[in-house]
Amino acid sequence: MNIFKGFPTIFLFICFVLIITDCFMVEADTCKPSGKLRGKKPPPGQCDSNCCEDGKFYTTYKCSPPVSSHTKGKLTINSFAAGGEGGGPSECDNRYHSDDEPVVALSTGWFSNKKRCSKYITIHGNGKSVKAKVVDECDSAKGCDSEHGYQPPCPNNIVDASKAVWKALGVPENDWGLMDIYWSDAN
Repeated sequence: MNIFKGFPTIFLFICFVLIITDCFMVEADTCKPSGKLRGKKPPPGQCDSNCCEDGKFYTTYKCSPPVSSHTKGKLTINSFAAGGEGGGPSECDNRYHSDDEPVVALSTGWFSNKKRCSKYITIHGNGKSVKAKVVDECDSAKGCDSEHGYQPPCPNNIVDASKAVWKALGVPENDWGLMDIYWSDAN
C-alpha cells in the first residue's frame, strides 16, 4: 500500500487553503477610506494653519491600521493647552493639558470610541521611548467645520503629541512636526 499516492493532491489543497486564508487575513488587516468630505472656506480669522481648501476633497477614515506591539504611525505635534491649536478641552476628560504633560490624541480608529481614554501608550522614536496619556481624538472621519477648527480630517495613522512627548524622545525642536514612530498600549 502506497501512503504517498494522494499526497500531491492533498498538498495542493492545503496550499490553496493557506493562500486563501492569508488573503482574507490581509484584507481584514487593511483600513480602507470610509468616504470623502468636501472642504469649505473657513470664515475670516477662524483658521490659523492647515486650513481646509474650498472645494477640495479630503479622504475620511472610520478605522486605523490594526494595533500590535509595534504599531507604525506618524507623530505630529499639538498643544492641548488653553488657547493652543488643539481647540477646546480634551475629549476624554474635558480638560486642557499643559505642553509639559506627555499627552496624545489618536486617530479615530485607534481612539476607538473613547476606549483608550486616560490609558497610556508607549511611543518609540528617535532611538528613545516615552509613555503618554491618551486624552483626545484626532478625528479621521470629520473635519472642515467649526468643531474641528476648519482643519481637514486627520489621516488614519496619527499620534498627535504634546511638546513634552517630543522633548522626551530627544527630537531637536526645529525638527518637531512629523516623524515616523511606532507605538503600543502600555502595560
